[in-house]
Amino acid sequence: MTKAPLIIVAGATASGKTALAISLAKEYDGEIISADSMQIYRGMDIGTAKPDLEEQCGIRHHLMDFAEPEENFSVADFVALAHKAAEDILSRNKRVIVAGGTGLYIDSFAKDIDFDEEEQDEKIRAELSELAEKEGAEALFERLKLTDPLAASKLHPNNIKRVIRAIEFYMQHGESIIIHQERTKQKDSRYRALYMMIDYPREELYSRINRRVDIMLEKGLVSEAKALWDKRDKLGKTASQAIGYKELFDYFDGRCTIEEAAEEIKQRTRRYAKRQLTWFRANPQMHKLSPDNAFMQAKELCDDFLNTK
Repeated sequence: MTKAPLIIVAGATASGKTALAISLAKEYDGEIISADSMQIYRGMDIGTAKPDLEEQCGIRHHLMDFAEPEENFSVADFVALAHKAAEDILSRNKRVIVAGGTGLYIDSFAKDIDFDEEEQDEKIRAELSELAEKEGAEALFERLKLTDPLAASKLHPNNIKRVIRAIEFYMQHGESIIIHQERTKQKDSRYRALYMMIDYPREELYSRINRRVDIMLEKGLVSEAKALWDKRDKLGKTASQAIGYKELFDYFDGRCTIEEAAEEIKQRTRRYAKRQLTWFRANPQMHKLSPDNAFMQAKELCDDFLNTK
C-alpha cells in the first residue's frame, strides 16, 4: 500500500508554527488541516490565535472555525474529520499539511488510531468530576494510581479528562485503558509523516507568549471573552476550559482585576507550552527547526521527504 505523505508542523503555542505551515503550503501547493482543539470553535478567534483571512494568504484551512462553543469535541471526532479532510485534499492532488499544538490530535491522526465507541458511565464520571472539583487534580490522580498504576505512569496529573476516562474504563472493564489501546487501537497507518517543530529556547518562548497575550488584549480579547461569559451556562466542557477565556471569567465575576487575569493567562499559557514541549520533544521522529532559519530547514526536509516513497 502506498502511504499518503503528511507534512506536520507541530510545536508550542506562540512558536510560529502557523506562519511556517502557510509558507510550506504555498511552496508545495498544499492545504492545511488545523490540529488545534480550540480553533475549531466559532467566536473564539483572538484567544486561540486563529489566523484571519489575510494571514491565511489564500491557503485553504480545514477543521477550523466550524463548531459552536456549546458543542463538545473529542479526539475521536477530530480523527474522523481529519481523515475526510485528507481524502478531499489528496483527491485534488494537493499536499496535506497538518499544523497545530494539540499533540494528541496530531499523533492519533498520523498514526491512524481507531477509536471505537465506548459506553460511558455518567454516574462514574459525575462522581470523579466532583472529586476533582472538590479536592483537586492531585486527589483524582491518586485515585487513578490506586485503580490503574499503568495508566497513571502514562498520563499527566493535570489532564483531568483523560484521568477520569482511565478510571472509568478500568471500573467498566477491569483492564487498563493503556493495554486496551495497545491491543486494539494501533494499526498500520495509511500515512507516512514528516514531523517538524520550531524549537525556541524556553525563556525566549515564554517571552513571546507574554508579548502575544498583551497583543491579544489590545486586539479585543476581553470583549470576545465577555461574549462567551454571557452564555457560560451553555458552554461545552471543552470550550469552557480554553486558556485566555476562563481566566477572564474570574474578572467578569469580580474575583480578580484585569491585570491579575492577564498575568494568570500568561502563567497558564506558559505552563501549557511546557507540556506541549515535553510531548513533542519526546517524539523520536520530530525534527527540531532553528527559529532563525526554520523555513529553509523545513524546505530541505520536505524536499527529501516528498522525493522518498
